[in-house]
Amino acid sequence: MILVTGGLGMIGAHTARALLDLGHDVVVTSHRRGGVPSFLEGRVTVEALDVTDRDAFLTLGRRHEITDLVHLAGSIPGDDPVGFFRRDTAGLLNALDAARAWGVRRFAVASSLGVYFGRPESPWTEDLPLPSVDLPHLIIAFKKAVEPLTTHSLAGSGVQPVVLRIGTIWGPLVDPQSPFCPIPSLVNTATPPPGMHADDGGDVCYAPDAGRAIALLTTAPELRHEVYNVSSGSPFTYGEFASALGVTLQPGGSNGPHLDISRLTADTGFKPQFDVAASVADYVKWRKDHAR
Repeated sequence: MILVTGGLGMIGAHTARALLDLGHDVVVTSHRRGGVPSFLEGRVTVEALDVTDRDAFLTLGRRHEITDLVHLAGSIPGDDPVGFFRRDTAGLLNALDAARAWGVRRFAVASSLGVYFGRPESPWTEDLPLPSVDLPHLIIAFKKAVEPLTTHSLAGSGVQPVVLRIGTIWGPLVDPQSPFCPIPSLVNTATPPPGMHADDGGDVCYAPDAGRAIALLTTAPELRHEVYNVSSGSPFTYGEFASALGVTLQPGGSNGPHLDISRLTADTGFKPQFDVAASVADYVKWRKDHAR
């Protein structure tokens, strides 16, 4: 059985669905989210868990035979940065403790494309040295710390670390007013926010594709690396999304960097199934019956 912490969040739920579709039994943890997405109902075991509770975390291993662990649980920073770092570091260390205690085969953990901030080239590849720069958000700062904490904690344990440098993800279950990505707002309202230009854009991946990529990295018979970019592998423009909605954007803007996924594709065979038009159509259909 594969454990996905934060498995009712957007990325976690789509990862759980992809693992189920691959034929695996899945248990997900949830702390604050109550509802189970319709595509997981009756298919997945849900465990209520505060990942900062070490004893409760380790107890899961007595109820389930966990073979692999995908750690995606995390919190949203408030006004106390130390409290945020304390919570999410405790959750990470408890997950690492559990992985070692249970002797799982593979431990996959969420990092971020934000670790590349400061690199001028595009696309971003996993072999680029990570720059020492001021980071724009506490979450990115934590994700950058996650990488060495994970690899050093699992060294010599027999547990294979898989660091997931996750790109800009959107789709079913995303916050419609996400402060990190204007695409949900654009698609939901068909009204471009101020300052959005047709040639603005960069990295993007539809959530079902991201979940499938993570599932493949968790279950592949063999992986040759510890770090993988997770995204579509192609840059996008807001103009493409606007076109799929029949909306016109003002011209201009510039395309930002995106993640290269050659390593992911080589080791798992992953290729995205959704282009911009298909993702917009799928999401619009989903939102007809769902709040987010």
